[in-house]
Amino acid sequence: MRHATQVISKSKWVPTETKGTVTLSFEDRFRRRVRLIDDAGEPFLLDLAHATRFEDGDGLVLTEGGVLLVRAAIEDVLEITGKDSQHTARLAWHIGNRHTPLEVLPGGILRIQYDHVLMHMLEGLGATVLRVSAPFAPEAGAYDSPQAGEEGHGRHDHTHAHSHHG
Repeated sequence: MRHATQVISKSKWVPTETKGTVTLSFEDRFRRRVRLIDDAGEPFLLDLAHATRFEDGDGLVLTEGGVLLVRAAIEDVLEITGKDSQHTARLAWHIGNRHTPLEVLPGGILRIQYDHVLMHMLEGLGATVLRVSAPFAPEAGAYDSPQAGEEGHGRHDHTHAHSHHG
């Protein structure tokens, strides 16, 4: 089985080195060690030194030579628009208060993974919310650090008391 042992930024490798592609959701683009299947149906082992986030266009360096091009999968997401910049900032605060990964698009549109509870909350706060299919690449944050752990993206659990008033 092929082995990918390093992630290389999209700006640091040459596409002629491509030995295939792998299309992954946001959740699957933050890993350390897992068996994956590339877009041609061929398995490979991702075996990194620590959990690493990789983005659309990055490469997974194969020990056998070459690079697998990472593609961001099309996902079920919500695009959120506020009435003005202040309203949008408030919406972003409410989303962040729920420890939800957030992508900021050009023009200040916010994008999150689809969640019916958050959709209804945001609509209740006066946001315009559209459910669309698009790649999801949220802002890097504390959940992306190598110490964050492979599966939880560093999101803490709520075993301590804390309020989510908005």
